Amino acid sequence: MARVFKGRVVVPGTVSAEALVTHSGFNTLANLKTAGSFLNPKGILQDHNNPEIFGKAIPKKALCLPETIGSTTGGMVLYCASCMKVGPACMLFSKKADTLAVAGAVLTANWSDYPIVLVDELGDEFLEYVKEGQMIHVSQDGTVTVED
Repeated sequence: MARVFKGRVVVPGTVSAEALVTHSGFNTLANLKTAGSFLNPKGILQDHNNPEIFGKAIPKKALCLPETIGSTTGGMVLYCASCMKVGPACMLFSKKADTLAVAGAVLTANWSDYPIVLVDELGDEFLEYVKEGQMIHVSQDGTVTVED
């Protein structure tokens, strides 16, 4: 059985990926940096303040989150992670996506071979339902299907 949610398309695309879920704000820089380097080359999440996802790999995952938080570098960090092939396949927001996350996804869509599909306004029910490891399918029209 699958559950279907409808969101607002910000950066269109069709993608299927395994869910990586956080119920806290996603600090892009804190998660994707590593000591002595701007980005960690393996995409292992580094934010100690987010124990749900700390130490987990983000490459090619469907990042399910309420919002992003943190530095104004967020958009560029997403773009750089995508160029290094360690970015998420998509970002699925329960709330409205902030401009920095949108900027990063738009940059990847236009300047990277590994774009980040972005759908927002999926609602609190989406984030309550989706669990880590579930397969997620995103359609061009913002339909998000979560497999059980």
